[in-house]
Amino acid sequence: MIASDLQSGVELLGDMIAEAKVIVPFTGAGISTECGIPDFRSPGGIWTRNSPIPFDEFVASREARNEAWRRRFAMEEVFAAAKPGRGHRALAALYRAGKVPAVITPNIDNLHQASGFAAEHVVELHGNTTFARCIGCGQVYPLDWVRRRFDGDGAAPNCTACDEPVKTATISFGEMMPDDEMQRATALSQSCDLFIAIGSSLLVWPAAGFPIMAKRAGARLVIINREPTEQDDIADLVIHQDIGETLGPFVGN
Repeated sequence: MIASDLQSGVELLGDMIAEAKVIVPFTGAGISTECGIPDFRSPGGIWTRNSPIPFDEFVASREARNEAWRRRFAMEEVFAAAKPGRGHRALAALYRAGKVPAVITPNIDNLHQASGFAAEHVVELHGNTTFARCIGCGQVYPLDWVRRRFDGDGAAPNCTACDEPVKTATISFGEMMPDDEMQRATALSQSCDLFIAIGSSLLVWPAAGFPIMAKRAGARLVIINREPTEQDDIADLVIHQDIGETLGPFVGN
């Protein structure tokens, strides 16, 4: 059912939240746009200006690694200034209330953690851009370590332990999805009684399969997204409204 307006959508969502025992949110880029972080795929998004650098190209080309880090540091002020929005804070309130065991997200901005979720309860399908990791041995590096070396000679640094390239701790095109996170997301999707997809086009697989998985396991499905999705017809409630305005009433004190 598509909510006819914002008020009716919020009221119906509130009833479903009150009735649910276990709620699993799935958040896409749309939840973070009010925080000043542009999305990737929509008109004017990051990928309309710069094509993504595939993982195999990052590994093979020093020039590609340099460009990847140049782009990341060009976005540093945006990521550093971003604060959790109303959507993040509403989900954190439900998390504190014991309704939400964890959140599933392909977002890499760390805003769920900043809103109050424990890091272990944020299932990051595409990793996290607020730190770096060696692609060889997995050694973790803070971004300022990378920045000092990059600014020194304009070259992407290699790991001090194994000399393999260091990249943001994110999943790039052509890189395998993380097994542990995929398994956790699957288990969460199959064990909830309310699954809420927020700010996602639900076009990118395999992550787009989680709402369907939850629905097949017996959960009610809510989709909150400004634009229609291909899964609207299977949802119990669809709200085509601003995410912050929709979830704002659930922020609490």
